[in-house]
Amino acid sequence: MTKIEWVTTGMFTAASITVLACWGQAAMGRSKAFRSMEVFAWLPQKVPGSTVTPMRARLSDIARQAEVSEATVSRVLNDRPGVSADTRQAVLTALDVLGYERPERLRKRSAGLVGLVVPELENPIFPAFAQTIESALSQSGFTPVLCTQTPGGVTEDEYVEMLLDRQVSGIVFVSGLHADTTADHDRYRRLVDRPLPIVLINGYADGLDAPFISCDDRLAGELAVNHLVALGHERIGFVSGPHRFLNVQRKLEGYRTAMRRELGVRDKELDDLVALTLFGVEGGEVAAGQLIARGATAIVCGSDLMALGAIRAARRRGLSVPRDISVVGFDDSPLIAFTDPPLTTLRQPVAAMGNAAIRQLVDEINGHGAPRSEYVFSPELVVRGSTAINKAGRTTPKPGRTTDTATPDPEPAKRPAGNPAHDAEPGRRPTESATHDTESARHPTENPVHDLDPATRPVENAAYDAEPSGRTTESAGRGTESVASFIA
Repeated sequence: MTKIEWVTTGMFTAASITVLACWGQAAMGRSKAFRSMEVFAWLPQKVPGSTVTPMRARLSDIARQAEVSEATVSRVLNDRPGVSADTRQAVLTALDVLGYERPERLRKRSAGLVGLVVPELENPIFPAFAQTIESALSQSGFTPVLCTQTPGGVTEDEYVEMLLDRQVSGIVFVSGLHADTTADHDRYRRLVDRPLPIVLINGYADGLDAPFISCDDRLAGELAVNHLVALGHERIGFVSGPHRFLNVQRKLEGYRTAMRRELGVRDKELDDLVALTLFGVEGGEVAAGQLIARGATAIVCGSDLMALGAIRAARRRGLSVPRDISVVGFDDSPLIAFTDPPLTTLRQPVAAMGNAAIRQLVDEINGHGAPRSEYVFSPELVVRGSTAINKAGRTTPKPGRTTDTATPDPEPAKRPAGNPAHDAEPGRRPTESATHDTESARHPTENPVHDLDPATRPVENAAYDAEPSGRTTESAGRGTESVASFIA
């Protein structure tokens, strides 16, 4: 007999395995077959629908699957040194693939639970934060517990009580009540006094001894205005959520600062260009409609969803984005690059902010006092297809107009001499397009794409140039609209 393969039924006791081991050692010495039995007697393979755990295992099976030697497999299973991290992971993955349970000593144990409280999941920016934070927690050995709020559902305070009952090691709050300047922030002070490590993202509460992670909303407002001013816009509106939220106040402050600095607009004029409403597509549509009626040629929005609402408001008034109205969002949520038109927006550094928050939290949990102040991350302007040059001196077209009205030809008596197109008899004049081409040549600073006839524009969306009754993307009777409806 040159090879022995041990097969167990999962019913052996420790004593019986010891007997088998002694018999195998006496009969064969410490042969490869005996080592296989010695290792795999403790690696049961589960059989669905059965309480018995039969096991048939050999080092060669695992080695073949992991593409390593049997000696390497043995070192990994016995948690011995001399194996690289990648090789060790390959062996453990092979165990999982073949259906064997890992030895107890090799099972990764969670360092504890960490709560993650977000206001909603409908806005794509919050799932992006959740994914980044959960990944960072897992890499640090913690198990995330996601708590999502819904209107009329479980509140933030109720979620906190549930997490405390489960003895979490810490809590991360994203755009929670700490961002509401009218809310009672003592709820967070009570957590700090327990003491329970917490980190608060996108919001700030003065006097709260905890680390804050924020995007620079003031800078975001300034960058948006600077971009639109560079495109020739002067009537630039601002749309965002309720004024009680700190991020809204900061964006508005940056917007006002840039408008005064770049255009010299007075505060009274700025008040007419600001519309605060509810967050979301519907709120953005209502507020943008008010600004369009006041002659705005560009709109800065407090979120990407509100920017989509602004685009909807423009379309329903027969206007084109970006030819008639330019729109800038905030967040750079997933899929925003694929909307129609692709949205120009301010990108929040979600990955950097989420990872920084978890580093702060883990340091707090491990007893390394993290600096408790506000860490501010700069946004990035991402220019896409929802902003364009504003023609000098042009105001917002009246609802129903999608193109500029051509200036009528001057009276024959006032036409300049020497122009054959004007001097010729009406029946002998060249085609009107030649006259238009001549007129265009006298305005080299005009945007050639905008001066073209809608039917000949190479980059415009035909759905925008069509009459409102001919569009297929609008639904007058629709009360709500998801982000997917803006995807090209």
